[in-house]
This record gives sequence, C-alpha cells and structure tokens, in this order.
Amino acid sequence: MSSAEPLADTIGGLLRAAADRWPGAEVVVAPGAPLTFGDLDARADRAARLLLAAGVRPGDAVGILLGPGADFLAVAFGALRAGATVVPVNERSKAHELRHVVAHAQLRVLVTSGPTAENQDFVALLQTAFGGGEDRWSDGAPLLRSVLVLDADGPGCGAGFTPAHALAEAAHAVTREELAARERGPAGGDIAMIMYTSGTSAEPKGCMVPHGALVRQGWALAAARWSLGPGDAIWCPLPLFHNGGWAALVACLSSGAGYCHTGRFEPSRALRLLAEHRCTHAVPAFETIWLRILEHPDFAAADLGALRIVVNVGTPERLRQLQERIPHVVQLSNYGAAEATGYCTMTLPSDPLELRLASGGHPLPGMEVRVVEPGGDRDVAAGVEGEILFRGSMRFAGYFRAPELTAAVIDDEGWFHSGDLGRLDADGRLTYTGRIKDMMKVGGENVSAAEVETFLATHPAVAIAQVVGVPDRRYVEVCAAFVQLRPGAACTERELIDHCLGRIATYKVPRYVRFVEQWPMSATKIRKGALRERLQRELDALGVVEAPAPRAAG
Repeated sequence: MSSAEPLADTIGGLLRAAADRWPGAEVVVAPGAPLTFGDLDARADRAARLLLAAGVRPGDAVGILLGPGADFLAVAFGALRAGATVVPVNERSKAHELRHVVAHAQLRVLVTSGPTAENQDFVALLQTAFGGGEDRWSDGAPLLRSVLVLDADGPGCGAGFTPAHALAEAAHAVTREELAARERGPAGGDIAMIMYTSGTSAEPKGCMVPHGALVRQGWALAAARWSLGPGDAIWCPLPLFHNGGWAALVACLSSGAGYCHTGRFEPSRALRLLAEHRCTHAVPAFETIWLRILEHPDFAAADLGALRIVVNVGTPERLRQLQERIPHVVQLSNYGAAEATGYCTMTLPSDPLELRLASGGHPLPGMEVRVVEPGGDRDVAAGVEGEILFRGSMRFAGYFRAPELTAAVIDDEGWFHSGDLGRLDADGRLTYTGRIKDMMKVGGENVSAAEVETFLATHPAVAIAQVVGVPDRRYVEVCAAFVQLRPGAACTERELIDHCLGRIATYKVPRYVRFVEQWPMSATKIRKGALRERLQRELDALGVVEAPAPRAAG
C-alpha cells in the first residue's frame, strides 16, 4: 500500500525511492516492452548525464518533443535530476504552435527524435517551424542552445541539430558525485514542469507546476482514493504532455503499482493492454476516450475481471450509462483543472452510486474548495451555483511569464479563481456545472451549455453532445448542438429538436443541430471554439443571419 507520507519531496527523488523499494514494479508504454522501476531509474540517470553534457544548468527549461514511450519518461526524469524544469511539448503540435511554445517557454535545450513508427517526423516539423541554416533558432528561439536528436545516425539532421551519440563520451565522463549534487538541488517548492494548457480558445498558457504539487497529488490519489499497492496496475490513455498522464504515473511510483500507458491512443491496442496486464484501475477521465473502449467490437470478449476502479467525468446521465456498461467496476468522478495539477476533488469508492454520479466528490487531502458569487468573493449557500475557487498543496504556482494574468486569478489568500461554475452540497462535495464563459445569452436569458448537453444526452441515439452559441440577428445569440450518435443509431436534426420542445424552455432549444463522427480535440478536450467557427462559416456562406423558430414537426 501507499506510504503514510510521500516518499520524497521531488519527482526525481520519488523515482529513486520507488526503485529502491519496488525495483521490479513495471512501467509499460505501448507498444514498447515493459521496464521495471529499476530500469527506468537507470535510464533516467543516463539521460541526466546526457543533459549535463549538453550544458543544462539548474533551472534551465528543457523541452521534450517525443512520442509517448520509455525515452520520453527517461528524459523527463533525467532533466528533473539535472535540476532543470521540464516542458513537455504536445506531440500533435503544428509548426506555428510548436514555435510559440519553444519561444515562450524560453527553452535552453530541446530533446527530440527522428521519424517514428507512428509516422511522426519531429525534426522535419522543427525545420518547418524555424526554417533552415546555421542560425535557424536565432529568430524564433534565441535562447535555445541545443536540440538533441536521440536516434540520429551519422552527423545528425542538419544545421542546428546535435545527435545524442555525439555527446556520449562527455556524458560518460559525468561523475556520480556531479549527478548526485544536481539531484540534491531542487526542493519541493521549485518548479518541476511547465504544462501548456490546451489552448481551446487562445494561445496556450504555461502552468508552472512545483515538484511538491505533483508528488502530493500522486500520493493523495494512491492513498486516499484508489487504495493502490504492489500488484495493482493503472491503465492510462492520457498524454504524457498532460497533467493526467503524470498524475497516474506518480500515483504508481508512490505505491509500487504498475503503470500501463496506452501510448498514442488506438482503441484495439489500448483494450488489449487493459486486459493483458490485468489492470485494476483505469483513468480514461473523458467519455470521448472511454466510449471508444466500451463500443469496441472486442470489448464484450475482453477479460476485465481484474478491473476495480474507473475514473470518468460527465453528466449524471452519461456516467450512469457508462457505469451500466461495466457494472462490476466502481466508477469515480472528479473535478480537475490544469491549475490543480490535474485533480482537485474526487468521489470515494465507498460513496453511494447516486453521489458518484451526481458530484465530483470531496477535495483531495491538502486541497480546499469554495464556491462564491461569480466575480466576487462572498461564499454562496450550500446547493447554490457560483464560481469554484481552490487552493492548497496541489495548486499551480502561476502562469509562466504572465504575472498580470496570474495576479488576476490568484488572490492574496492563495485562492485560484477558476472561471468554472459549481455547487457544494452540505457535506462539502463539489459538483461542476459549467464554465462561466460557457454561458449563452439568448434573447436576454442565460442558458448553460452543460444543461442543454445534459438534456440532449437523454435521447437514446445520442452518444455525445456539445452545445455552443452562435450569433443571431433576432436573439443576439442562439444555441447550436453538435452530436455524435451511438454506433448503429439513426437520428435527424428534426427529431432532436422535437425531443427538446416542451421539455426544456424554448429559448434553450438548439436552433441548429449538426452531426459529427470526429471531434476537433486539444490534448483531451473537445475544442468548442472550432465547432463554433465551423458552423459560423457555414451560416456565413449561406447568408443565414437569423435562426429558424424551434417549432414541432407537423
């Protein structure tokens, strides 16, 4: 079982302690071969020596542009041991997004690879983002000193790139004493990672995450929610450039449980991993991920008898449907944010089903939550909707290079003003109800997107619904729904509008319904801004400025 307190104050120290205590516990990142904690610890040391040979200094920002795998983890832990701050770069980034993160994070060293089995060519992407020539980094990333390519052959990949093997001799010369001195440098309050948010509506922001926040979160999940211990294993499909992927990993290091990461998510491979490694816990966290497992043609035949806990978020109706698909498992829900290092609250396995469906649970140990009047700081009564505030040991330190934005969201008492709406019940359980900015004003009436989405999900053909506001000449703004149907289901725009009429207020009824098979995604979230823009382009092309009135068929 998990220890009574975290095993270390820093992430690099935690891996060291976990490897000493449970050297044979396994880490799997599909489709790669398993590593033990001991193997990963040794590889992290080698990566730290490589980075020291590349000139990494304490406090330097080290970017990682790699696909999910053992190399990613080794470089991340190695950089932390070298006293650096890790910046995991979204592997799905396009050239302009990559250029922004590399420059904004003030990377000193970037570690990447050549073409991968997943047909990713990060070197080519960097060349597109920054151009060619000896001084390719001087314009967009003037602080960048070195780009290390792990698997480059020969002289490397052109000007500005250094094959890692070229530093092998210098890395070997780094002494154990030098490495140990670097590892002793960071403290729990120092910044371990800068996690760039998904950027669903604007340029991504860099959340500064302290070592202690990551360590405390993993320990709290393992000890206070998931009851993890040796012999257990977590199945995790969340990206390693995302807080959720790291929260599950740190929980495993805190408890001796195995870590099974799906790699780049592919449903068939992910389902096999879940079954073959006898995973006891699954943290899909998002219905868009878990539904692809539940609806896979091989799901019914998969042996998931070892699975005890699944963590998901969604509306009560959706969570009930997910729970019914796999009744022997306890499904937990939560409220989380990048600014909370992933998770802030979570239900307990002992909570009754209805509470696990209807709330995100109590705050994790070390966290506090309030709900206040939106735009103010006066607490609202139990059961009343307001803005969610939180603070505690897992709260981020602020946005990198954005002191004014940080000051605008973290008050003098340390409370982070999330911009999320929610309610606390009389026992202190939190229920998330939507974003303040995810409210629409239809003819002067406030409409919650989450409320309409919840109602649409009651239609038997609907798998996922997302609601956005689009401009309207008559009502200023009206609701539009994007819907993914269940496999084999059929439904029309007219049928969904009729489903709503007479059951929810007319001004809440979507005036437009569009069906989708694939969602525009950030790392883990549906990008509502992209949906809104897609429909607006369609309406503009047709010259539509006023939505049709929502009348029943016939």
